[in-house]
Amino acid sequence: MLTLSDLERAAVEKIQSRLPVGITPYFMSLLSKDDPNDALRRTVVPTAAEFTQTPGEADDPLGEDGQSPVPGLVHRYPDRVLLLVLDFCSTYCRYCTRSRVVGHGAIYPSRSRLERAIDYIRSATSVRDVLISGGDPLTLNDERLNWLLSRLREIPHVEIIRIGTKIPAVLPQRITPNLVRVLRRYHPLWMSLHFTHPAECTPEAYRACERLANAGIPLGSQTVLLKGINDSVETMKALCHHLLRMRVRPYYIYQCDPITGSSHFRTSVEKGLEIIRGLRGFTTGYAVPTYVIDAPGGGGKIPLMPNYIEGREGDELLLRNYCDQVYRYPDVGRG
Repeated sequence: MLTLSDLERAAVEKIQSRLPVGITPYFMSLLSKDDPNDALRRTVVPTAAEFTQTPGEADDPLGEDGQSPVPGLVHRYPDRVLLLVLDFCSTYCRYCTRSRVVGHGAIYPSRSRLERAIDYIRSATSVRDVLISGGDPLTLNDERLNWLLSRLREIPHVEIIRIGTKIPAVLPQRITPNLVRVLRRYHPLWMSLHFTHPAECTPEAYRACERLANAGIPLGSQTVLLKGINDSVETMKALCHHLLRMRVRPYYIYQCDPITGSSHFRTSVEKGLEIIRGLRGFTTGYAVPTYVIDAPGGGGKIPLMPNYIEGREGDELLLRNYCDQVYRYPDVGRG
């Protein structure tokens, strides 16, 4: 049982129609019971700061609603779509990009709605990659998930299916042998996991990822950069090292989207670049994710990197390495 601070209690009492509060018993066991500044606790327990809207924030900052040709499907990039199968999560992250719809019953996984989305994908022959998300698709039961995957696999031009989920971090017990048997029928199947902090990398999470990896499912992690939670080189490096040991490739670090009421979570962009500088060269390249901003207004993911090019002298390119030393590269073929 958590002892709520005054700010947490005020937020819980006021939450009403906003993003609901939901935490699995397993994840609750990882939270500090009496420290409101505990990293994991801050990701799932609301505070009064959620009710403060700052300039530039919006309920749909990525413009998903304007790129949705049928309900619950977003077609932003030429060759891939995002299929939102439901709006339910077992645990609700307070910085959720889709807090405008998640947890409100707005996206129901009915067969009729999903068939309409599948018909759109079938007609859009440029689509070769379908990302199944929500809400969390692994909260569907095995039978419903099997039906959905089988219907997508019937479409000849769909080459890759991906599932976006936080279940291995918040409810690893859901990764059962039967679920894994269902998933492995539909290769090539990839999975994008959402790990935020090293404290989520428990023995249970390790076992869940091991089951998925042993089934031949490539795993990547997408981490949101959060102020006071994981915005240090040391914390992010520890997380990335855990992920590699769990056979999960650190894939993205996201700049926190400017959703309404998120200013207490957002860092400066320079903080993200500082973390990349602290990882690149100081640990294996597999442990260095790509830092991205999902551009407001529907512009898509834009990668950001520190500038390692110092300039040019004649045909030589001046490059600065991770130790802050300058090296010359003969760039003679640029004509």
